[in-house]
Amino acid sequence: MLAATSFSLIVPAIEAGGQGIKGASIALVGILAGGIFLDVVDKFFPNTNLLTGPVPETPKASGLLAMSPSLRRVWIFVLAITIHNFPEGMAVGVGFGDGQIANGLSLAIGIGLQNMPEGLAIALPLMREGFSRGKAFLVALATGLVEPIGGLLGIGLVQIARPLLPYTLAFAAGAMLFVIAYEIIPESQNNNGHSKLATHALLIGFVVMMFLDIVLG
Repeated sequence: MLAATSFSLIVPAIEAGGQGIKGASIALVGILAGGIFLDVVDKFFPNTNLLTGPVPETPKASGLLAMSPSLRRVWIFVLAITIHNFPEGMAVGVGFGDGQIANGLSLAIGIGLQNMPEGLAIALPLMREGFSRGKAFLVALATGLVEPIGGLLGIGLVQIARPLLPYTLAFAAGAMLFVIAYEIIPESQNNNGHSKLATHALLIGFVVMMFLDIVLG
């Protein structure tokens, strides 16, 4: 997820935003906005970080607040992935909408292949929380279905979607960075003395996803 954030969201946001300070400023504002948004969302999922520990549920708790801390963490992650997928769909739609069929097709294939490990990263935690394979598959599928919606927006409103693209990419990057730093990395390090193994896994996962993002476009 860290590699996908870097190479599929931040780098394209800077490139789409323009050279020099303009592109960097758009990325800066978008990343901060995405992180703040997820921070606000996290207020509805209190104490999800493993390092802070769970808070006992009250009898009156319902809905989101009635979920277990681990399940709340999963749903925050699902939300971040969904936000992350929408601008990727827009990017594909803009490619096709500009008449650049080869560019749009290569983007669609690359993002589609990249979505396979992302879907797995959603389905496995849900199954760990007791979801059936079918339900976990449907949730993972739903997070990916926002991409065709973004694609249709990009094709149909290409003149509007193109200027928005760097902002939405950076916003999604900020949301992903928040989840990675606040949830995923702390959870991977809090595993009974296997923090070095988790660090090695992070490095391997980063370079594998980096390779896929660059090679697949």
